[in-house]
Amino acid sequence: MTREERVKLISAIEAARGSTVISYVAADRQGLEINIATDVFPILHSHLAKVGYQNQIDLFLYGTSGLPMAGYALVNLFREFCGRFNVIIPFKAHSTATLIALGADELVMSEMGQLSPIDPSVQHPLSPKITLPNQLVQDVPVNVEDVDGFLSFAKNELGLGGEESMQKVLDALSSNVNPLVLGAMYRSREQIAFLAAHLLKQHMDDDELIDRAVSVLTSKRFSHQYIISRKEAKDGMGLNVIEPDAQLASLIVGLWEQYVEITEVDKPYNPQTVLEREFVKVSNFDRGIIESKDVTHVFRTQKEVERSEMSIPQSPFPQIAYREQILEEGWIEDGRL
Repeated sequence: MTREERVKLISAIEAARGSTVISYVAADRQGLEINIATDVFPILHSHLAKVGYQNQIDLFLYGTSGLPMAGYALVNLFREFCGRFNVIIPFKAHSTATLIALGADELVMSEMGQLSPIDPSVQHPLSPKITLPNQLVQDVPVNVEDVDGFLSFAKNELGLGGEESMQKVLDALSSNVNPLVLGAMYRSREQIAFLAAHLLKQHMDDDELIDRAVSVLTSKRFSHQYIISRKEAKDGMGLNVIEPDAQLASLIVGLWEQYVEITEVDKPYNPQTVLEREFVKVSNFDRGIIESKDVTHVFRTQKEVERSEMSIPQSPFPQIAYREQILEEGWIEDGRL
């Protein structure tokens, strides 16, 4: 696995597609996840500036979470540099990555390509709190689908349709979730629906299809974990999904497998695996990639991991504890990767 091998794959995809390809992988390795965010904009801009204005740019995209406004702005950034903006989805393009996909003239999806709903979860200073086993207090994200589900359950299953009974339901809801959080959640859903519709209107002119797609993504699939296959994206939502032929599909999956090797997205993070037989170790973790034929950037975290053993009274076995300290992290250029 070398940059030279990846560039060959990128060049082959470009030749098959008649396009310029830029990769953006925001990996979701368990324990080392990163989000799609605005910190990548200067780096993406440097890649786009190198290739210059193109008739067609394909964004090779993987991601599962992030800031909706970052996804919206990313599409607008790419469209400054091309006549047609397309997205290649080798595997997961969930949440904010789905929002990016909505801005594409074409979606090239592999057989395992996935989209997801874009209904937002809201974290707010006034969100409900839980106390973790280590006594740390953590905010609980409030998901719009959970609130809708609670209200639908009250109406449809319990038959509480009257004004007085629904007032009691709302009182119970607002006693557990601050009304300001509920307001922020509603505003967030309205915003993300607006962003999705606006992105679709950049390349679609059928208002009925646009409304249907936005409805599916924001309220009609009941769970943020719902997986939208390429068939549903095409037939159920009316998106312009392209199914690659066998040769192109092999190139797309091959490039994705190269990125899996770099990010180890298929291996949950475990400090003991990092240490092996050592008690202290400094390791690098490549958690994201932005790459074109010209240059490679990675989001790298350098972390010191230390294992300690403590004797427990009346226990024959010591208790194992780990201390982790991030020494350095951020996007860097790495031509040796």
